[in-house]
Amino acid sequence: MLRADGVFQGGGVKATAFTGAICRLEEEGMMWQRLAGTSAGAIIAAFLAVGYRGKEIKKIMYELDYKKVGNMTAIKKFPLAKKSLGLILEKGIFSTTYIERYLEEAFKNKGKTKFKHISLNKESPLKIIASDVTNKRLLILPDDIKKYGIDPMELDIAKAVTMSISIPFFFTPIKIKYMDKEAFIVDGGITSNYPIWIFDVKDIPRWPTFGFKLGNGENLSRTIENKDFISYIMDVIETTIDSYDESYLRDKDKIRTISIPALGVKTTEFNISLETKEKLYKEGYEKADEFIKKWDFRKYIRSYRI
Repeated sequence: MLRADGVFQGGGVKATAFTGAICRLEEEGMMWQRLAGTSAGAIIAAFLAVGYRGKEIKKIMYELDYKKVGNMTAIKKFPLAKKSLGLILEKGIFSTTYIERYLEEAFKNKGKTKFKHISLNKESPLKIIASDVTNKRLLILPDDIKKYGIDPMELDIAKAVTMSISIPFFFTPIKIKYMDKEAFIVDGGITSNYPIWIFDVKDIPRWPTFGFKLGNGENLSRTIENKDFISYIMDVIETTIDSYDESYLRDKDKIRTISIPALGVKTTEFNISLETKEKLYKEGYEKADEFIKKWDFRKYIRSYRI
C-alpha cells in the first residue's frame, strides 16, 4: 500500500492528463490521505476526496459537455458590444451554473456534498485554492470561508470548486455577501496555481506529498495573435495562469512532482477532441509510471528534510 497527499495544479481541460497519472498510482495501491488543488486541479482533488477512483473520474471528465462550460468558438461570433456587455454587467462572459450543477450531481452520487461529509473533527482532508480579488488575498477553502461568516463544514464542495475554477473575465465570479460588504471570488490560479506547499510540515512527514503539474513549454511558445479586445483579454488571463515558471520550483518540490506534457492544449480549449483527451490520459499514465519507479521516500527525507 502506498500513502501520500496529492496536490493538483490548475490547467483547465488539460487536467484530463491527471486521471492517467492517478490510474497508474492506484495500480500501486495508492491510498490518498489529504488532497488539494487549484482550478481544474481542484475538480480532480474533490472527486478523489469524495471517493471516486481514477477510472471513474476519467469517465466523468469525458462525459462533461465542455461546450456548455465555455464555447469560445461561439463567443467569437458575437458582436463586440454583446461580449463587452457581459463583462461589464456580470464581470465575465460565461456562467458557471452548468459546471457547478454537474459537480453537485457527481458528489451527490457519492453521498458527500458538503465539507462536513468528508471531514473528521471538523478538519477537512480536502483543501481548495481560490482568490478573493476584492480583498486581494489567497483563500484556502473550506477554512477561510469563515472570514465571510460561513461555517466551513456547511460549505458545499461544488461551490468551493466553482470558486476555484472561475477564470477572471472568462467566467462570472462568485459573489459572497457578508455583513454590509461583498467580495468577488475567482480562480485560485491567480494566487497559487500549484500549491505544492500546502501540506508541508516542519518535522519529518509521515508520508510524502506528490504534486501533479502540467508542462507548459508548448503553451508559452504560442503568440498572442492580433484579435479583438475580448479575445485579447482571454489570452492575457490564460497566459498569466498558465505561465507558472518551473524555475521557481525548488529542488525539493521538483523531485516530488509528476510533470505531464500538456501537448500544446490551451486551458480554455473546450472544443478538445476525444483523441486529444486520450493522448493526455496516456501522457499522465506514462509520466506517473516513470515517477513511481524512481521514487524513494527515504532518499527524499535524507536529502531535503533532515
